[in-house]
Amino acid sequence: MNRRRFLALTTAAVVASGCSSVDAAENAASSKEQIINAGPAANYTDDGIYDHFRDFGFFIIRKGEKLFAISAICTHRKCKLKAEPDRTFYCKCHGSAFDPAGHVTEGPAKRDLPVLETSVDKSGDLLVTVPAS
Repeated sequence: MNRRRFLALTTAAVVASGCSSVDAAENAASSKEQIINAGPAANYTDDGIYDHFRDFGFFIIRKGEKLFAISAICTHRKCKLKAEPDRTFYCKCHGSAFDPAGHVTEGPAKRDLPVLETSVDKSGDLLVTVPAS
C-alpha cells in the first residue's frame, strides 16, 4: 500500500467514526479530575473496605484511625478490581493481586495502587479526588 492510499483510508476511517473537534473537546473536558462526595465520614467507622464507589474508581478503607481512599483500577491494564473478603484486591483480567494497603502481591502489575486525596468538608462529608483517566 502506498502513502496516498494509506492517508485516504485513514481519513475515511476518521470520518466514518464520527470524530470531530467537538468530540475531542468533550473528551478533554470529561478527563478532568472529579471530586466525589462519599457521604458522611461517620458512615465509615468500622475497620474494613467499603466498595460502594468501585464504579467511580475507588474503595474507601478504614484502618484504625485512618480513613482513606485507594484506586479500584488495576495498575497493569486498568481493569476494575474486586475487593475480596480477606481485605485484598484482585484483578480478574490478568490475575494481579494487591494487599489491603494497595501493594502488589502478585503480578503482572508492577506498581502499587495509588492512594487518592481525601478530605472531610465542613458538614462532615468525605470528599475523594479521583484523577483524570
